[in-house]
Amino acid sequence: MNLRFSKYEGLGNDFLVLQREQVAEMPRTALAALCDRHFGVGADGVLLTGLADGRPFMQVINADGSEPEMCGNGLRCVALFLVEQQLVSGTEFEVQTGAGLHRVWVSAASRRSAQVRVAMRPASLDASEVLHDARGEWIDQPFALGERELRITAVSMGNPHAVLFDQVDAAEDMARLGPRVERDPRFRNGANVGFARLRGASAIDLTVWERGVGFTLACGTGACAAAVAAVESGRARRGEPIAVTLPGGALHIRVAERGAPIEMTGPARHVFDGQLELEAPE
Repeated sequence: MNLRFSKYEGLGNDFLVLQREQVAEMPRTALAALCDRHFGVGADGVLLTGLADGRPFMQVINADGSEPEMCGNGLRCVALFLVEQQLVSGTEFEVQTGAGLHRVWVSAASRRSAQVRVAMRPASLDASEVLHDARGEWIDQPFALGERELRITAVSMGNPHAVLFDQVDAAEDMARLGPRVERDPRFRNGANVGFARLRGASAIDLTVWERGVGFTLACGTGACAAAVAAVESGRARRGEPIAVTLPGGALHIRVAERGAPIEMTGPARHVFDGQLELEAPE
């Protein structure tokens, strides 16, 4: 089986982008194995795309084989791929994801790279979408973890996020807490864990432990969730741009009124194309 793939990245969050029709019979575990950085190509995840009933779509497979509902950095990469492959006409279009339709605008800055603006789905502060036995909103709510008490804000961007502000500094502390919070049984389907630190009313430093992946250089939905948590907790101003700086660089987020899409702008880059000779699935 000759597998053609493209490598893309958004702020260092890297993906293998494939047209789904060529891997329709390939098990998800085999696709996830391609993400291994020693025995595969190496990536944070696999993005399957193409057209379904004439509409662009994105399906995400994490490095551990799980399938998240949404990936903001991945969506920017898929948008650029669709434009480069001429699978869409124009540079403004909608992409169907596991978290619903998202409109994207691709603005080419140079060959094989672009700034991509995404109208992310409105954030939900209904804690019951993220946590078992939760009601109403969880904004800076206490969350006991053994002898340690954290304070988290629960945000759904179509996928679950737990955002912690100004509580964790050391990388070793994040490395211990990230997987413990992600897999805590109080979450319905695990959680992406955002360790945020405020730098004024319009800037946030953010490190994200991604569900099913671990630490990544950037997380688009995590940046949106952190911006929403900052606005809703009174740390940032609604309607003003917020620069969320992740290890791989900055995303620019705008949180408007509740119920409105969250605007995310950031880069996507086409790194290289390749092909693999794989055994055909049995």
